[in-house]
Amino acid sequence: MSELAAPLSDAEMYERVISAILDHKLPPGTKLVEDKLASAFGVSRTRIRPVLVRLANEQVVTLTPNRGATIAQPTEKEAREVFEVRRLIEPSLVERFIAQATDADMAQLKQCIDDEEAARQAGDMRRAIRLSGEFHSLIAEGAKHDTLARILRELTSRTSLVLMTYSPAHEFERMDATSCGCNEHRALLDAIRLRDTKEAAKRMREHLARLEAQLQFNTADDTPPDLNALFGAPA
Repeated sequence: MSELAAPLSDAEMYERVISAILDHKLPPGTKLVEDKLASAFGVSRTRIRPVLVRLANEQVVTLTPNRGATIAQPTEKEAREVFEVRRLIEPSLVERFIAQATDADMAQLKQCIDDEEAARQAGDMRRAIRLSGEFHSLIAEGAKHDTLARILRELTSRTSLVLMTYSPAHEFERMDATSCGCNEHRALLDAIRLRDTKEAAKRMREHLARLEAQLQFNTADDTPPDLNALFGAPA
């Protein structure tokens, strides 16, 4: 007699929704019906609500009174604002990082780039996207500026959604775009290792500008996905 599977935790449900978004299985604008999500995950509606609230707090989901939850759909204006703010704060963060980074900090950045490149080569775009964001987060953490690091964490999450929404449709181009450019990360790391703050700040600005420049603001409506097929237990 087989044992019943343990109910999913809130964190597990959250991770599954995030993974589906980053895998482009839940496109922006998709309605997340609580009843359907609860059925798919095998939990009650009350278990779904805090997960949706967490996603909304991270601006991944939009909660509208009397209308429920939908996957956030950043506008062109919002997308450009995200990159504008990143270009304002990240050059400063990389300068602060250089001022106090240890060899271990440098090695951690290199490992992150290596892992990102391996994920791209394996076709694991979701992992590549996360690692590209982690590279920037590691710099922010190493800069030891808590307020800017907290702001960047939110911006990184929103950037992933923007990239998945507006990156080139062609799969090969999209993998390059959404992975945030391993080669540019390596070039940035070279400047960091030389402790050249001016060059590192310049490369960071150029890197973020290139990411914004490759966005294509011409999305098409997709057929709503089957939530039970995405999250439900196999038959």
